[in-house]
Amino acid sequence: MIANLPVLQALVPLACAPLCALLRRRSLAWLVFLVAALGSLACAAVLARQVAVHGPQHYAVGGWAPPYGIEFVIAGYNTPVLLVVSAAAVAVAVYSRGSARIEIDDRRAPQLYTFMCLALGGLLGLAATGDVFNAFVFLEISSLSTYALVALGRRRRALLAAFRYLVIGTVGATFVLVGIGLAYAVTGTLNMADLAVRLIAADGNRALYAAVVFLFVGLAVKAAAFPLHAWLPGAYGEAPSAVSMFLAATSTKVALYVVCRLTFTVFGAALVLGALPVGRVGLVAAGLAMVIGSAVACFQTDLKYLLAWSSVGQIGYMLAGISLGTAAGVSAAYLHLINHAVIKAALFAAAGLLLVRLGSVQLPALAGLGRRMPWTFAAIVIAGLGLVGVPPTGGFAGKWALASALIEEGQWPLLVAMLVSSLLALCYIGRIVEAAWFREPTPVAEPSRVPASMTAVVWVLAAVSVVFGLDAALPASLAESAAEALLNGGG
Repeated sequence: MIANLPVLQALVPLACAPLCALLRRRSLAWLVFLVAALGSLACAAVLARQVAVHGPQHYAVGGWAPPYGIEFVIAGYNTPVLLVVSAAAVAVAVYSRGSARIEIDDRRAPQLYTFMCLALGGLLGLAATGDVFNAFVFLEISSLSTYALVALGRRRRALLAAFRYLVIGTVGATFVLVGIGLAYAVTGTLNMADLAVRLIAADGNRALYAAVVFLFVGLAVKAAAFPLHAWLPGAYGEAPSAVSMFLAATSTKVALYVVCRLTFTVFGAALVLGALPVGRVGLVAAGLAMVIGSAVACFQTDLKYLLAWSSVGQIGYMLAGISLGTAAGVSAAYLHLINHAVIKAALFAAAGLLLVRLGSVQLPALAGLGRRMPWTFAAIVIAGLGLVGVPPTGGFAGKWALASALIEEGQWPLLVAMLVSSLLALCYIGRIVEAAWFREPTPVAEPSRVPASMTAVVWVLAAVSVVFGLDAALPASLAESAAEALLNGGG
């Protein structure tokens, strides 16, 4: 069984998807998704332990040895991503038990869990595969399912957001596929390890340069890297609460992981960050994302859109660390990836809780609610301080690591952009605090009761953020192992 875990990681949720579709009862479909999420988390935890003790784990699908067959590879560089995605799925499964019952009608509930299983399986497969075309297949499985998930939003604007996401995502996928085709034309292989070996003889090939450009532009779209982020605010803002929570914690993180995987273990940092200006472009885009994303968030009146624009800025932090191309930079990017997944999942979960209780997440509707819902807003403040980077939250640990990496490389303009972004984060989190505690409450109907499971998830995630700030040993060790494995070409 242990030997089959690399493929079971993705196969379990994919196999559960049709079962959710066949089940007509909401509770049964939810239970199947919960089992799929728990199974994936168990696989990820065991695989992380196996990698730590025995090194990278390889699995040849169907017994066909690579490079002719499809290979799954579990190594230090993807175990943090597998853990983040599967743990986020478990949190979303528990949370959606209450939120989906209120936001999604009984007829569409099985569809929600079907697409959630597909998205989970696609993201886990994308993180685990060692084949570039197989990576494209998993990328499209996750993308197509998330387009449908966004369309399940409660407002008609969700359909427009899903359509925009579909169009932009399809353009990005086309770029990725063209890049894979060009890489295959140059090398004649699709296996990542074999591709890396054969690319040595193709140094200076213009088709290879074109392949890198197409691949990284396509992945930048999937990661919502500035200025290719246009799909993200609408998708996060209009999706059902559980979907927003899941996407914010996982989708862009996995795309950034694929960028790391291709940069350091396939094409090589010398080509991507040296011969081609991908690193320099990435640093500029990261700085602009930090400042512009955070600045736009300051002017949003809808809490979910505020958090969505905040994500655009936070993605800039991760992109900056990757673009540095150093062990310290990549480690900082992974550390911020882990902490941001926890923090943003907590905040979108809290936004969903407010939506269920009040029927609105407009900032004016939150006036005076800090006194009526002190525990909910306390969790929002704790998670919000993580976005700002205030100790002792996990956000501080990630930002401190990134700041150290930037100083080490003399990237002072980017350090300034990071500080400005943090001040802007204080501004938009301050707007939430000001509305909740310093405005007079407006007369509203008696708030609806919130399921205990939703409140519990919000507080668990907020508590994890603080734990990762007080003792960053676990996320830091995962981040450092990932950076070491990437820069040493491990796996």
